[in-house]
Order: sequence, then C-alpha cells, then structure tokens
Amino acid sequence: MSTSFDPNAAARPDSGLFGLDCSLADAAVHVLPVPFDATASYRKGAWKGPDAIFRASKQVDLFDLATGRPYEAGIAMLDVDPRFLAKNREASKLADRVIAAGGIVKGKPALAKALARVNAIGAEVDELVYRASKKVLESKKLLALVGGDHSTPFGALRAALELHPNLGVLHFDAHADLRVAYEGFEWSHASIMENVTRRLPLKRLVQIGIRDFCEEEVELIRASKGRIKTLFDRDWQNAKLEGRDLRKLVRAHLAELPREVYVSFDIDGLDPTLCPNTGTPVPGGLSWGEAMFWLDELVRAKKRVVALDLNEVNPGPADDGESDGIDAMVGARLLYRMIATALATR
Repeated sequence: MSTSFDPNAAARPDSGLFGLDCSLADAAVHVLPVPFDATASYRKGAWKGPDAIFRASKQVDLFDLATGRPYEAGIAMLDVDPRFLAKNREASKLADRVIAAGGIVKGKPALAKALARVNAIGAEVDELVYRASKKVLESKKLLALVGGDHSTPFGALRAALELHPNLGVLHFDAHADLRVAYEGFEWSHASIMENVTRRLPLKRLVQIGIRDFCEEEVELIRASKGRIKTLFDRDWQNAKLEGRDLRKLVRAHLAELPREVYVSFDIDGLDPTLCPNTGTPVPGGLSWGEAMFWLDELVRAKKRVVALDLNEVNPGPADDGESDGIDAMVGARLLYRMIATALATR
C-alpha cells in the first residue's frame, strides 16, 4: 500500500476493497469474486453479492481488536471474470424452468435438456473457479472466494485439497448441504458438501449452525463414521439455555479438525435478522458475537487457514447498485473478520 495511506480516514471513491489501494502483486490476500447463483432454489440475487460487498466494504473500519491491523498484509479483489456473468445468465433462465417443475423432468424432453445444460454449465464454472483458485494458492496467497450461491466454492476446495491433502473443512451454514443433486442439479447450492465429501478426498468436515436438513442428510452424517461432525443448531441453543460452557463445546469441535483448515461460510448460518435477504433464511443460527467467538477460538486452536469462502450474501430486491442494506454491510464485515482470522493463523 502507499505510504500515504491513512487507515483512519474515509475510503477514497477510487479505492479498492475495504478502501485499500493495494495491488494484487503486493497483496497477501486475493479475493476471488464468483457472481453465480443459477441453482438458488428459493430467492435469487446472491450473484450480486461480490459487488455489494465491495461497495459496503468501504464502510468497514480497519482496526480489529482481536487481530490488530490485518489490512497491512494487503487485501485485493480480482476483477470479475465476465464468463461467470454470462454463464449465470444462461443457466439461470434454464434452471428457473426446472425449479418451477420441482426438478421433475422425466417425460419432459425440453426440461431434461435444460437440466443437462445447467449441469454442464455448473461443471464449467467449477473448472473456472478451480483454475483461478489454484493460481492464487500456488502463489502462496490467501484465497478468499466470494459468491454467489454456495455451489461456487467447489473448484476452490478442489484446488486447496490438491495442494493441502490433509485439509479439513469448517462449514458454517443453516443447511447441511448434503443433498444428492437437489432438484436434479448436480452442482446445486444444496449439494456442495455432498459433492465435496463424495468427489474429493476430504478427511474431515465439521459443520456449525445446521438447522435445516432432510432425513437422508442426517443418515449420511451418521453413516460417515465421524468423517462428518455436525453441531446442530438445536444442540448449540440448548447448550446456551442450559448454561453450559460454550468455550468447551467450541474447542471440542475445532479439535476434530486437522491443523490445516478451509473455512466455508454460508451467511445464512447467522441469525436471519443479520441477513434477511439471503436465499434460504432459517430461524435460529449464530448471533454476530457467537460467530466472532468461533473465529477467535479458531486462532487460539492454532489451526492454519489456507483458504476461505463467503457465500449467499444477497443485497435484496431493493438493491440499486449504489446504496447497501444490512446484508451487504454484514457480509463485508464478516469477510474482513474471516480474512483477519485467517491471517492471524498463518
């Protein structure tokens, strides 16, 4: 960053993410925007998340009580690959028809063709994300992917596991995301962790905040023989109500992870009052303070975060491209704290 940069001043209009003026070459953190949400099954709009977060990030104060001055490491966002936008437009039109039919395409050739094309586009998006992510990781930068819906980070996880085969995943979410090809979409946002655990050699998945799931997902968790460790929101809330030691509970779950960790955060893991426009909000979830507690404990656990993602930030239907509501503001602050946490572990 420029020696004249003042972290206490207002962000300049022409500044980068978080008001910084750091180049990609000098930045320790590369933020990869992936504006894609074709398989969103309830409310679309997460494709606008990266841009909304970018705008809102200029209102984020840079000094952090827990980690100090993470901005000094340099944080820069890559330019949006226009291919993501083009693929999202094409896939969304086709996916909407399949979603309207409940994912039932048998005996409907046109819908079956639409579904096949959406699945093909999903694979193309994964490949683009994989290549971009691997380039960042091979350059020894911290990768922070910003979606889009939660289907977007598969390529990043694939790249991270290639370079760090003993990696574990810490997954914050309202949903287990273990559905098999939800609504027929192989790369559905509801299937990201099913894809990760089935297609990739992941040793351990630890899930936090989970409160919306089907019976099949619970059976998959139970049959995983500990490979998937899920802290259901019901158990988290009961621990609070019973006055149990939450630090002990947090540390026990973080201890399930290997030293190297990938953090995947679907913003709907938070209480929906903090993200009211997210695609599939669910009552319950983590308060802001609780989410920060988990991140702080991740540092204390002496894990090393090699990459992270933040998904499902939806600025909402009132988004005008200029002003931002609570979703973008919370998303920008969560991204900064996740980055700060990751840097503190490295």
